[in-house]
Amino acid sequence: MKTICDTAMILAAGRGERMRPLSLQKPKPLLEIGGRAMLDHALDKLVATGIKRAVVNAFYLAEQIEEHCAKHRDIEIIISREDELLDTGGGIKNALRAFDAPFFALNADLPWMDGAQQGLQRMKEVWDPAKMDALLLLMPTNKARGFEARGDFALEKDGRVWRKDLPVPRPYVWISAQILKPELFAKISDKVFSNNRIWDDAEARGKLFGITHIGSCYHVGTPRDLTKANELLASGKGWAAE
Repeated sequence: MKTICDTAMILAAGRGERMRPLSLQKPKPLLEIGGRAMLDHALDKLVATGIKRAVVNAFYLAEQIEEHCAKHRDIEIIISREDELLDTGGGIKNALRAFDAPFFALNADLPWMDGAQQGLQRMKEVWDPAKMDALLLLMPTNKARGFEARGDFALEKDGRVWRKDLPVPRPYVWISAQILKPELFAKISDKVFSNNRIWDDAEARGKLFGITHIGSCYHVGTPRDLTKANELLASGKGWAAE
């Protein structure tokens, strides 16, 4: 049995409403960071980790996503078209036939920069399907650029992640990458649902885990974030928290 599926998922279907007016004419994943579309940054990381193909879901301005993906030659890309927005969990479930083993799932619009080690490679090395249902790439909230101070999760010394009844501010934020078991989605009958449902179920079983990212990130949620993130890269300062 494969440890990690050689096909990954990239979520690129959203409307990017907070990025308006820039996202009115171009889908948010195609806006550029450092001269390269955010979607391409995600694809680059998959290629560097040895992933052979990516399923990219598309809904809002889907034709632009398809045309952009058709230009790639370094990785096979399968477009998963949605007739309606299925949310993060529903979007993955809609493409579930592509995954025959635990798989990477990345957001197309949340770039991060690796430090001395590749984040996805570290996740592959840490992944343990015997005790994990999901593995998240996390960043200390106070070191993550562009995020709200409230945070997402707590991370224990043994790698377990939790948030139920945890007051804010929470010490860690999730920064786009995760490894998931396909069977988590197969047992859900709903068509439209958030990936939060997957995380909550895994947490309740004690099988939600995480690792801390070695590097930097920028949650590019608004036009102002996009400008600031690019300014920092152009200046050579990077995204490390001040």
